Amino acid sequence: MKKYIEQAGFGTILEKVEAGRRLTHDDGLQLYRSHDILALGYLADIVRTRLNGDRAYFIYNQHLNYSNICTNLCKFCAFGKEKGADKAYEMTVEEVRQKVRDRLDEPITEVHVVGGIHPDLPFSYYVEMLRGIREVRPDVHIQAFTCVEIAHLAGLAGTSVGDTLEVLKEAGLGSIPGGGAEVFSPRIRRLTCEKKLAGNDWLEIAKTAHRHGLRTNATMLYGHIETIEERLEHLAALRQAQDETGGFLAFIPLAFHPQNTGMASLAKTSGIDDLKNIAVARLFLDNFPHIKAYWVMIGPKLAQIALSFGADDMDGTVKEEVITHMAGADTDQAIGSTILVRLIREAGRVPVERDTLYNVLRVHGTEGVM
Repeated sequence: MKKYIEQAGFGTILEKVEAGRRLTHDDGLQLYRSHDILALGYLADIVRTRLNGDRAYFIYNQHLNYSNICTNLCKFCAFGKEKGADKAYEMTVEEVRQKVRDRLDEPITEVHVVGGIHPDLPFSYYVEMLRGIREVRPDVHIQAFTCVEIAHLAGLAGTSVGDTLEVLKEAGLGSIPGGGAEVFSPRIRRLTCEKKLAGNDWLEIAKTAHRHGLRTNATMLYGHIETIEERLEHLAALRQAQDETGGFLAFIPLAFHPQNTGMASLAKTSGIDDLKNIAVARLFLDNFPHIKAYWVMIGPKLAQIALSFGADDMDGTVKEEVITHMAGADTDQAIGSTILVRLIREAGRVPVERDTLYNVLRVHGTEGVM
């Protein structure tokens, strides 16, 4: 296989990968420009195996999208709506509590909460929502509010981001999801989400969260109008931030879904591009412990294949995902843990049920793999 990798033009990159040396911007360009997806997968799998062995993680989680009313109205988003628009909604705190209460018979370990940038809800609503979830499920980990939402909440509270995070932590916040990063490029944000928090500010809030003891995830929305250079600049910025704080848990490449968005004329991402982004991320983000193949975005079958292209996590059961499905995703809104275990086993990996912070809850083994 080494000879094949060298013939594909990746001899120098293979040497770096095997030695654990950091890849450069030019290395990343070479990887992205390559059409040899099997060579990319082989290289990425070296790093995956080094960091995580044959383990592939999943979590039993529940998604809650408390409101889709949003002032940003990004062009790539089908979820956000103006207040009063058709399909606009907002939940009361009691409705959020009931959503959690409805699933008390399931072994959910994480409640994942995100919404739009609502123009009217007061800061107290968000604090009461966290407390309400914690009252219903005292032992659950609450991963809530993207960095974009955190900036909004700090504005509502009239305090610094750090002080706002401390209030939210006291109310039950356990970690922060990775959404809202999109692509950090000012050009992309100007053309697609000009009202959204700037990329540098997203990074600063993530680092502030890390300094306050909160772990976070990171994402990149790819497959719209960004260039591969802008993808690499995004990954480099994340890598630099991780060098500074070490607070990122996982990187999640998010495939753009165009249906019902302001960019509906664009095509969906291809399977090759999906696998390539996972593989390049695993190779470039050498200081990120985990790369996630988010089955909601790319489908469970491709997520299964991605476990051989650098990914070591399939996310989780999810339970009623709204954001991607409003943009035309045709995946299920939930997958049972039994199915996730089977998908992982069939990929030749060891299914590991984790909590949000990647503490191991149960190792399922590989029995039953053909």
